[in-house]
Amino acid sequence: MGVKGLWWLLEVNSQIYQIYKDYHFRDSKLVVDGSNLAYHLYFRFFLDLSHGGEYLAFQALVQDFFTNLHNCGIKPYVVMDGGSSKSDNKLNNILKRNREFLRRAHDIALKGRRADLLPPFTLSVFEQTLNDMKVPLVRCFGETDGQLAALAREWCCPVLSIDTDFYIYDLPEGVLPLKLFRWDGVETDLGGCFIPCKRYTTFSFCTFFNIDPQLLPVFASLAEYDDVNLREIKWIQFLPADHPRKCRLEGLLSWLGARTDQTTEDILTAAMDLMPNMSQQARTEVWTMVRMAMLEHELPSSSLRGFFSEETVPPLPAEMLSCVPDWVRAPLARGELSGDVLNVLVDRRMILGIQAELSDLQSSNLTSQPIRQVLYGLLLGLGRGAVREVDRVELEVQPLVQGAAQQLRLATLPQADRAVRLQVCLETLGVEEETLEGVPAHLRLPVAVTRYWLRRASPEPTLLKALLMVMVQGELIRQNGKAGR
Repeated sequence: MGVKGLWWLLEVNSQIYQIYKDYHFRDSKLVVDGSNLAYHLYFRFFLDLSHGGEYLAFQALVQDFFTNLHNCGIKPYVVMDGGSSKSDNKLNNILKRNREFLRRAHDIALKGRRADLLPPFTLSVFEQTLNDMKVPLVRCFGETDGQLAALAREWCCPVLSIDTDFYIYDLPEGVLPLKLFRWDGVETDLGGCFIPCKRYTTFSFCTFFNIDPQLLPVFASLAEYDDVNLREIKWIQFLPADHPRKCRLEGLLSWLGARTDQTTEDILTAAMDLMPNMSQQARTEVWTMVRMAMLEHELPSSSLRGFFSEETVPPLPAEMLSCVPDWVRAPLARGELSGDVLNVLVDRRMILGIQAELSDLQSSNLTSQPIRQVLYGLLLGLGRGAVREVDRVELEVQPLVQGAAQQLRLATLPQADRAVRLQVCLETLGVEEETLEGVPAHLRLPVAVTRYWLRRASPEPTLLKALLMVMVQGELIRQNGKAGR
């Protein structure tokens, strides 16, 4: 999510903008913040938000992006957020952002306004496209930013992201901000093709603001920790009287710059002293939370390097070991299973996707809730409690284990008889196998899902003809493609 306000500070102010250095990028490894890239590509090119997603055009953008990297000798390694193991602070931020997304979804549906609301299958299309292109991809277990940055440090290559959290890590080759990465404007010189871009380094940042690089985690933690007491500190009072901007972050940096000889503990104590009316209990709580936030900016050793070089699955954090079967780890890491699996197994929580729809109508997520109940039953079995679903409201949803699903166990699911697994799928969708006998094999799942949707959706769907036309068009393209080969 980044340090709030830092991107604005660096981009908008022309004097500070010089922290970014012009860079001709080519012939290098590149660690890519995958979720950031997917969001950036979809929103930058103004793809449709109001009608469920413009996925074909998005797929073409992803293909063009990675083709241009290849043409410039750049070897990308994409890291996706694996879900679960969120700190309380980050989880609260996610839930807060989710509530804002719900408001945007209503505005898009009601007024057709553009807003940053990613259609629900965008990340799935992104991962599938990368797997089809054989672009190395890993889904990281637990906290992603630190592992991604640690890999870039070990490989001595830059990170591609828009997340200003990476601006705090001391990375030898720095960060290439996505908004300043002109991948669609490839240029050529005597050295061949390159991508013109800007590069950020902590050296340039700390030199400009005259602070010790070791204080960057303190800066980030004081700037981003959302506490009412910290928000009351008037950091702008520490700016010079003739300073051209009254900026909170610059005031904090100016205050830190005057404490070059102090330890981290001394600086935190001084920050607490700026809030003299705070109780001792509140002081202790803020101190603890700021220290925890600082720990999130300490680089671990990378657990991802072995995956890319030897396909060694990254180890699970300790809190997940007893919850996640061994066979689940590899498909999760390769992006073949959704990261939501971890959220359910470890935290019994599912944060549902948000679509552009009117908030005074029933949430579209309720249509698929019976399917999720079967998923929860396969993952958790019975007797482990409900799953907390976060949608417009929070619901306690019970896992469901009935019919053929009673024969399955998560630990041995890959070895289960194919006929049993098929029966579970058919029972979940409410379809008899005989009903699908006249349907080509590759269309049986779409037909079964469409039948489920028509029976369950509220209000009643009116797009059946359009959906059938898309299926027919896709079948014609598939057949003509085969005939042309």
